[in-house]
Amino acid sequence: MADAGMLRFHVPEPEVRPGGTPDFSNVTIPKAGSVPRPEIDVDPRTIRDMAFSIIRVLNRNGEAVGPWAGLLSDDELLEGLRHMMTLRSFDQRMQMAQRQGKTSFYMQHLGEEAVSCAFRKALAPGDMNFPTYRQAGLLIADGYPMVTMMNQIYSNEADPLKGRQLPIMYSSKEHGFFSISGNLATQYIQAVGWAMASAISNDSRIAAAWIGDGSTAESDFHAALVFASTYKAPVVLNVVNNQWAISTFQGIARGGSGTFAARGLGFGIPSLRVDGNDYLAVHAVAKWAAERARSNLGPTLVEYVTYRVGAHSSSDDPSAYRPKAESDAWPLGDPVVRLKNHLIQRGVWSDERHAQAEAEILETVIAAQREAERHGTLHAGGKPSARDMFEGVYAEMPPHLRRQRQQAGV
Repeated sequence: MADAGMLRFHVPEPEVRPGGTPDFSNVTIPKAGSVPRPEIDVDPRTIRDMAFSIIRVLNRNGEAVGPWAGLLSDDELLEGLRHMMTLRSFDQRMQMAQRQGKTSFYMQHLGEEAVSCAFRKALAPGDMNFPTYRQAGLLIADGYPMVTMMNQIYSNEADPLKGRQLPIMYSSKEHGFFSISGNLATQYIQAVGWAMASAISNDSRIAAAWIGDGSTAESDFHAALVFASTYKAPVVLNVVNNQWAISTFQGIARGGSGTFAARGLGFGIPSLRVDGNDYLAVHAVAKWAAERARSNLGPTLVEYVTYRVGAHSSSDDPSAYRPKAESDAWPLGDPVVRLKNHLIQRGVWSDERHAQAEAEILETVIAAQREAERHGTLHAGGKPSARDMFEGVYAEMPPHLRRQRQQAGV
């Protein structure tokens, strides 16, 4: 019987703290290929256990096995590898630029490249992503110009957003990338609303909502699930569980649900967990969820089990809250290395070609950086005009803003 005396307040504790030995013994990893692939019209009640497992395709030998394998050709996989390598090289250069004072802020994707790069290839033209600040792979994998991304990071004269957004908060309607918001979780319910509007207008486009594990504690996350389940919105509800919020381990936001995918069960939403460091598994699950949405079968909640190797942002020091060697102990490995090994195992890639590709990609990224820096950086060169504060806000500028613009002389 529970102690009926004084009440005690419970605060979840991480498995290990700085200076300790990394411990991922609580992460149960099923054998690759062991999780079944249900039909897209499956009754959610019959696959509840999938919210507690992890869908994997690549085994320890680099082989693609099981019912979720076989959807991508070698050429498509080689393209996916190049996208992830490009994002990683882009990150390295922009992180360095931030340290050099060329921009005020940056956020890396190190260790999470497969999630956004693979997901984008499962969508159709016109589908809309409502991302967080760590899904630049959606743009990279869709051919969005790196120079334009860098112009936005530098807030220079060629910044497509005219200096109105924090660096890395991109926006591109043409590439299905809704404007990133610094207010956590707002994009989740916006994605559901956009998907509902698409259905109301008898369109064929679906939406994808993105959120990090920490932000699932926000009320908008739960409101989004209510609307998505009630109105069977054509939306894929993505949760990127990279184990850490800015300084808080994922157990704080997860609560007692066991997994983030399990949150969807109470709403009657099919909920799956996938190895977020397995490019093939991410693509297969995204394709399955997108097909469900496009077939008027409603939302799917997908939890990507991955690990944030780098700091939360250029303003963060992760050594203050986790062991320095923890990323080396992460049991699901590195997404780039795993896809590289799979392609080598298939005989279409090699260590030598990989090293050559790394050099070629770095050269391309550096060339893009030089072009962007010709337009200016944070403290040097061209900047957006002050008149841009007044343009593009109203269809017809109100008299008080017209007067302010005249007073400013712009």
